[in-house]
Amino acid sequence: MTMSAGSILEWIRLHEALIGYSALFSLITFLLTLIIVPALIIRMPPDYFTYDREHLKQYHRQHIVMRVLLLVLKNVFGYVFIFAGIAMLMLPGQGIITILIGITLISFPKKRALECRIIKNRSVVRMINWIRASAKKGPIDLPVCSTGSKMDGSGNQG
Repeated sequence: MTMSAGSILEWIRLHEALIGYSALFSLITFLLTLIIVPALIIRMPPDYFTYDREHLKQYHRQHIVMRVLLLVLKNVFGYVFIFAGIAMLMLPGQGIITILIGITLISFPKKRALECRIIKNRSVVRMINWIRASAKKGPIDLPVCSTGSKMDGSGNQG
């Protein structure tokens, strides 16, 4: 199915409101991620990717309703970040880092392996550490990935 220039212009005229709301949503999302993503990276503990999560027992002491509510909210926000990050792969924004933040929020099997795959990307590590350094925070500790080699703070395999 081929569309002529006239039919495309007609479709645009018929959907001006949709296009306007989509552009506004894109702009708001972009601006919010410029604020929220760096704030989350700065607040992230330096050992986030290396500490043993089995020792987190405070979470299990909460009331079951509160625990479920927080888990649902955390996952909803995580998916919002993931979808926004995917959109930012084609739009202006910090796509990969936004996706990584989303993944850190959601709960699913093999989450650590996926985080490790993303954090192995040198440009991701450099961007995260640049954001942290601008806030006078130390570099993120990098995990030992499936290859068995630990990455240094600059994203180089050691």
